[in-house]
Formats: sequence, structure tokens, C-alpha cells
Amino acid sequence: MIHAKRKLLIAIALLIALGALVYANRIYVLQYSLGWYTDIMHPRSPYQAVPWLAGPDSAALPPAQRPPNVIIIMVDDLGINDVTTGGGGHAAEGVSTPHIDAIAREGVRFDQGYAGSAVCTVSRAALMSGRYPWRFGVEFTPTPSAMARVAGELYSDSKRAHPVLIDKDLAKLAKDFNDLGMPPTEVTLAEALKERGYHTMHIGKWHLGSTPDMRPNNQGFNESLFMESGLYLPQNDPRVVNSKQDFDPIDKFLWPNMRFGVSYNAGHWFEPNKYLTDYFTDVAVTAIRRNKNQPFFLYLAHWGVHTPLQASKEDYDALSNIPDHRRRVYAAMVRSVDRSVGRVLQTLKDEGLDQNTLVVFASDNGAPGYIGIPDVNQPYRGWKLTFFEGGLRVPYVAKWPGHIAAGTQYKTPMTNIDIMPTVLAAAGGKMPSDRAIDGVNLLPYLAAKPQLQPERPLFWRDGPYRAMREGPWKLISSELPSKDWLFNLGVDPTEKVNLASKEPQKLAELKAKLAAHHTGMPPSRWASFIQMPISIDKTLDQADAPGDEYTYWYN
Repeated sequence: MIHAKRKLLIAIALLIALGALVYANRIYVLQYSLGWYTDIMHPRSPYQAVPWLAGPDSAALPPAQRPPNVIIIMVDDLGINDVTTGGGGHAAEGVSTPHIDAIAREGVRFDQGYAGSAVCTVSRAALMSGRYPWRFGVEFTPTPSAMARVAGELYSDSKRAHPVLIDKDLAKLAKDFNDLGMPPTEVTLAEALKERGYHTMHIGKWHLGSTPDMRPNNQGFNESLFMESGLYLPQNDPRVVNSKQDFDPIDKFLWPNMRFGVSYNAGHWFEPNKYLTDYFTDVAVTAIRRNKNQPFFLYLAHWGVHTPLQASKEDYDALSNIPDHRRRVYAAMVRSVDRSVGRVLQTLKDEGLDQNTLVVFASDNGAPGYIGIPDVNQPYRGWKLTFFEGGLRVPYVAKWPGHIAAGTQYKTPMTNIDIMPTVLAAAGGKMPSDRAIDGVNLLPYLAAKPQLQPERPLFWRDGPYRAMREGPWKLISSELPSKDWLFNLGVDPTEKVNLASKEPQKLAELKAKLAAHHTGMPPSRWASFIQMPISIDKTLDQADAPGDEYTYWYN
């Protein structure tokens, strides 16, 4: 009996000691917990070929007599200054984007192309629905609740002028990350095209929910190659070059928790056989070839150039002219995205499909300040997560020979909500009639003799942080800090002069329109529990100074 009690006391003492050790290293443990959980719950199989469904052996009609194929290439966090046709800051360092530029040359460059939001999920929901996503309760990007457990201490840098605000009680009530996304009651572009007889395929990022009812296969896609986690290659793979940002808490969180894996049609996870951007391109090429005899919709949603910053060694080695390591890795990632676009366009030509395929290329939002590269959104202010032009203005190009005049520069503001109405008009389909539709069909304004598009306002929303644009006027309204920014983009396109105090009538007019737009909108499908300060004019590695302008992002 005494021996048993002694063993019990020893066991209790060991548990206490272990608990103390875990508590002392709690940030390390919590920071790595998602990676451990992923390894246990989703073991990855070795590479396997994607068994794309084969289309008919021969075409019932030649391509010119069929509805157009549709390819939307949505990249992640690409700044407007990352592509030559958008400004070309990186071209000065020897990184041009000739294939993205070719789409603009053969079709249209949207000179005032805006993302649907300054962050991933909301922007992608706008693209898929043709609606402002807050109409169906999507206004925040899903965040793992584990972030709330570590964010407070990861962001506890006393040198920062403004604190990260975390509501841990709301975080405890948060649904599982996979449960957060676009409701299946929305009619998606894929569903509408599927009804028109299209074979619909998704490749890459989704970020609109991971439960069976919200995954692509239940949102209109016949097939889905789903990016399950966010490494481009395993960190120690000899084919990859990494750039870690020690000044960025999000980056510190990603590296230990991200994995290298995809799944096909919600099956088990497996590892791709090469650098992720090139792998997605390989499977896109195969998907196009297998469906060349029938109308298809391909949504190629690249992870590039989102963090973690990882370049293929081949691309990195090709850019020895760039001395800075971080810039070189990032530029190599841009290079891989452009190469992907080139391979897709070449495949269309090889298969005789290029004249009857509508191709759209865009980024889901502007580039972030947390990568520490100041010129990615130049000449515009702001970053991803802000409603300044740098967070919203993105590279936006499209082509459809014979229907979009080559070399068009479309100067009227447009955004993601316009893509679904435009594509459906091209395909001979119609938008749903049982709900408010916010986007417009742009085709009449892109023809050889375009109609004049009527003026309309555009809106953005992230909790109480909101913005709108009407004509040359843009309003950004913030609750934290309590501030309005009013700009006349016609004379001040880079938002240098805040006219809020000098134009009180215009400010009041736009604030009334902004309030009217949001009146009656449903509550968000999930709560924001992290509010993060974002410097408008500095990257995350640059020290705050008194008087720096900032805003808060709600997530």
C-alpha cells in the first residue's frame, strides 16, 4: 500500500513538473500545436496523379460554335506594382511579367480594378457570388482560434505604438476554422455555369469553408484539387529557398504549422511532386487538355505569392541580379506565377482553344506590409488589410478574342462582383433573380465600340471599418481610430490629401450613402475576436513614429 502511494505521489510530482514546463514554454507549445494536430489527423500520402474526369473523345461542335471556355486565375496577395502592366516596380530588378502583360495586350487592362476586399475570404466570396459578401454574413476572414491563444504574446512588442486587441471570450466561442465560410445557399459562378452544361474544375486555394457543404464540390465544382495547407515545398527540400521574417508574428506562426499537402475531391491528403505553383500549373494543363472537347470552367486559385515566402531554387538562381535575399525570394515567386500564366495560355493555343476562351487574371487583394518590401503597391498607400488603394487596387486583366477589343484600357472602377455577371453573359446564362445582385455585366463596355457605363458606387466592409468609392470620391471610415479619410482620386490618386475637414458637405453625403448601404445587412456569420493595428505607410519591419497614420483590421 505504501509503495502504491509512493508511485502515485511520484506520478503527481512528474505531472506537476511537466505542467510547469509546458506553462513556461506555453507560447512555443501553442504556436506549434496546429502542426502536430495536422500531422495526426491528416497524414500525407506520397505523390499521386490527379484522376481528372475525361471529357468526350471528340467535340460535338468546333470551339468557335460552343459557349466560351472560362478560366479565372486568382493569385494571392500580388501587389499592383508586382506586374509590368500594373506599374512594374520589380521589372526594374529584372523581373518582368510578359505573360500577364500579354493578357492585357490581347484584351483589357482594368486601370481601376479593385479587389472585392482587402483580405482573402471576403474577396473570393465576392468573385464567386457577384454580390457583396456581407449580404450573406461574410465580412471577416476565418482565423484559427489557436491564433487567439498565442497572438497576445506573439504581438507583445512594447515598441509598437498601438496594441493588438484580443477578445479571448469570443475566441473561446468561435466555431472550428473549417466551419467558417460561404453558405451553400449562395448561387456560385460554378453552379450557374454547371447548369449551362460546363464541366467545372477548381485547383488550389479555396478559403470559403472546409465542411462538406461548403467545399467546392458542393458549391458547383465537378472536380476540386484542394490546397489543404500552405507550404510550397517542405522547408528542408533542396528544391526550395526560404525567407523567414522574424519581425512578423504571423510568419512565425505559419512556418511550424503549415504543411505540404493537397486533396482531390475531399479525399485523403497527398504531397505534390514539385514546387506548388508549378504543380498547380501542371494539373491545370492536364485539366484543359482532358476537357478540350467540351465547354469548361477552370478556377485556378494560386497560393502564390502569399507567405510563407518560398521560391523554387530554379527561379531563385535565375535572379542573381537581386542582392537582397527577401526581395529575391519574393521576385522569384512572382516569376513562377507569370510562368504559370504563360503555360496556361500556351496550352490553349496548342489545343486550338485560345480564340474561344475568356481568361481573367487578378489578385485577391493588394500585397501586405508584413513581408517588409516597401514598393510592392507603389505608387499607392496602404497594404492588404487596409482600404487604402494599396490594399484594394490590384492587377486586373482579361481577354476574349473577338469580344473584348485588344489593347483596351478600361478606366471605370470595377471589382470582383462584376466577374460573375460578365462571365454568365458570355456563357449565355443569367444571374439568379431571387436575390440582390451587386455586380454588372462589363461586356457591353469592352467591345470594339463600347457603350458608356453609368456611374455607380462601390463598397467595402470589415466590421465597423468601411469604405466606398463614387466617381472620383473615396471615403474610408474607421471606428478604431475614430477617423474619416476623404480623397478626390481624380486629382489625388495616391491618397495624399485628406479632404474630410475641407469638404464637409461631400463627407456628409458619402457617409449617408455608406450608412444606407449597410442598413439592414445581416450580422456576420462569425465574430471578430482580433483587432490588429496596421500602419498605412510603413512595412511591419519599420519602427512606428509619432504621427504615423494607422487603422485597425478586424478579424
